[in-house]
Amino acid sequence: MVNMKRIAGISILLLAIVAITTIVDVRFLSPYNVRNVLRWTGLFGILSLGVAFVIITGGIDLSMGSVVAMIGTFSAYLMVRQGMPVGPTLLLMLALSLLLGLAHGLLITKVRVQPFVVTLCGLFIYRGMARFVVGDMTQGYGTGFIGLKNLVKSRFPQSFWPGTPPQFIMDWSIPMPFVILLILALILALVLNKSVYGRHLLALGNNERAARYSGIHTHRIIIIAYMISSGFAGLAGLLFSLDLNTVQPSASGQMYELYAIAGCVVGGISLRGGEGNIAGVIIGTAIVRVLYNAINIAGIATQLEFAVLGVVILIGVSVDEIVKMIGEKRRIMESADPEALAKKASA
Repeated sequence: MVNMKRIAGISILLLAIVAITTIVDVRFLSPYNVRNVLRWTGLFGILSLGVAFVIITGGIDLSMGSVVAMIGTFSAYLMVRQGMPVGPTLLLMLALSLLLGLAHGLLITKVRVQPFVVTLCGLFIYRGMARFVVGDMTQGYGTGFIGLKNLVKSRFPQSFWPGTPPQFIMDWSIPMPFVILLILALILALVLNKSVYGRHLLALGNNERAARYSGIHTHRIIIIAYMISSGFAGLAGLLFSLDLNTVQPSASGQMYELYAIAGCVVGGISLRGGEGNIAGVIIGTAIVRVLYNAINIAGIATQLEFAVLGVVILIGVSVDEIVKMIGEKRRIMESADPEALAKKASA
């Protein structure tokens, strides 16, 4: 019930931002701009989905932006400079991404290093490795790899339409990154809400000690969460590199981890752990991207982008704390009032 209220609240906030921005400039709702917002929401939403599982455990992943840079750089380098076939390259990059998450999880659970420290070190190490391997040279795909680029360049259903599609379909077809986001979100929603792993993940986030005493393999749950986070960061790194058709190791993915965390926080993922909703993550990511787009549409200086991001995170965390305080006070009042407790039990 609480999750539904939060989703309703942030949905209203998203609609309000869209309405205000449209009033400022009606071009906001033009087909081109809507497609652009959906495309970026899809790309950043994949990052947010991955880190959401880590945050639910009560952890954090600050290495995602550097993983995006490293995987994007290595993918272009291997396929273009080294001539490695697409299939083996993609499998190798997936394995590397999962291996990074496994390393994070093992360091956090077995060596007991704080998640902040582990992933902060990863942030420096992975970007440094990407810069070193390619000599800090910009990598690109050139005019080749058309089939692979369709992962981000195609639109649904326009790209699959038999013959020439109607103008309406051409204008309002959904960018493929957003389609990929929806597919991944559906899978993760089933994992989080319908699987044993999802129930154990939420239980661990609420109280790790109690979860461990109840027989849950908490270390395994945490390790898998970090592998999901790094795996999604690797996928996003590939998609970002294909979308831009070029990767600059020193700049690609910078601050992306903060965008991902902002999308989670605004979407109702509690930084305390134990609470989260996949639909909320998508809406939260959309709010962050719409705000960024609104800044450009309204003619506000783009230097304020990070200021807006900081305000969004601060508001999201503050609202989460206020909601928890109100809930705790209500529970205390109900426990002190036998009549209210009896009414709640009878209901």
